[in-house]
Amino acid sequence: MTSASTPKRILILGGGFGGLYTALRLEKKLRHSSDVELTLVNRENFFLFTPMLHEVAAGDLDVTHIVNPVRKLLRRSQFFNGDIKSIDLNERRVIATHANDNHDHELTYDYLVLSLGSITNFFGLSGLAENALTMKSLNDAIFLRGRLIRNLEDADFEGSREERSSLLTVVVVGGGFAGVETVAAVNDFVREAIHYYPRLTKDELRIVLIEASNVILPELGPKLGTYAQEKLARRGVEFLMSTSVKSVSDGEVRLSDDSTIKTNLLVWTAGVSPNPLLSFLECAKERGRLVTNKFLEVEAWPGVWALGDCAAVPDSFTGKSCPPTAQHALRQGKVVAENVLAAINGGRKRPFQFKTIGALASIGKRTGVARILGVNFSGFVAWWLWRTIYLSKLPRFEKKLRVALDWALDLLFSKDLVQFMDVNPAKRQEASVVKEAHDSAGPVQAT
Repeated sequence: MTSASTPKRILILGGGFGGLYTALRLEKKLRHSSDVELTLVNRENFFLFTPMLHEVAAGDLDVTHIVNPVRKLLRRSQFFNGDIKSIDLNERRVIATHANDNHDHELTYDYLVLSLGSITNFFGLSGLAENALTMKSLNDAIFLRGRLIRNLEDADFEGSREERSSLLTVVVVGGGFAGVETVAAVNDFVREAIHYYPRLTKDELRIVLIEASNVILPELGPKLGTYAQEKLARRGVEFLMSTSVKSVSDGEVRLSDDSTIKTNLLVWTAGVSPNPLLSFLECAKERGRLVTNKFLEVEAWPGVWALGDCAAVPDSFTGKSCPPTAQHALRQGKVVAENVLAAINGGRKRPFQFKTIGALASIGKRTGVARILGVNFSGFVAWWLWRTIYLSKLPRFEKKLRVALDWALDLLFSKDLVQFMDVNPAKRQEASVVKEAHDSAGPVQAT
């Protein structure tokens, strides 16, 4: 390693698949070195395994079982839990702040890795950002589950037929992996849960998937997309194909054909855009993503690498940019780590070369669709492959075991219908005061 007396500082921004696996590989390579400082910055203090997010929303998995504390994954690195305010590539410094801080923290670096991910793209549609739920974070999954249960509770005693119908209608927009897996999980959850609501029937449920094109799961090909659509349709999912959302208001979704759907629960999975921080960087971009070379170096900025959703990485097999998938990001992380070390020690750089192995989707009821190494799978076999492959990718044996136990128990018991209330401390205190006032007034006499 370097013989310089001042430690070389490596700063990684973002703790998703790309950032985490960069840090893990660097830790492995630097375990016997003391002259390199490694720092990871992330908003959450955990790594979220996003492929299983829909299973949390559907109650198949416990909330904590698909997250890993960063401090348990990284033993050698420094970890900064907070938001990134600005990045100055010229001065080689990053300004970050903790959630409850009233002052900035300056983080300087010699080598920078950008793994800032993406955000939900609402395409400027009227009312969408204010009224839609998303499925990108752990909070999203928890909130969706809570809303589903709350709507069932409200509908059970709702006298108005129109309001009852709105409460029992769920709309998911987007026919990609996130949308299809979400609508399948939601459909299974509410149709199982409704047995416990004596005033409700399955016929009153309306679960809708809206897709702007004429196919779902296009990455898997038309055959598997058609299979998934037919399976879900037989289970009660309604498909509105070649249809897009024009606007959303409180309680109503207006579609491209000017028809409307009455609902208070819309889940938007139809688009993402690069992290807004990238727009302030004077780097070459492709559709908002940082352009890199085959070594994942940001063009014209020595010592800066980018990967994952925020980077346009050339794909040597297709001639296009690599797709923003987890299987690409985690492998990019390992290559970036090798190239950072090569920059420090004067070694040979390694180009990123990876061909997509396959893609899988769970569509509920122990069925799935998968395309692996050009071979199509569907039904139970695809579902088993989905669970086996993703379980093997989940970090740490402890979490693997907990998820496996959750899945085993799911075979024996029905899903919990516990609604986690989102009440802030001020509201909770107000409710407590009201309750105490009520209690002190004594019992109310019937008249």
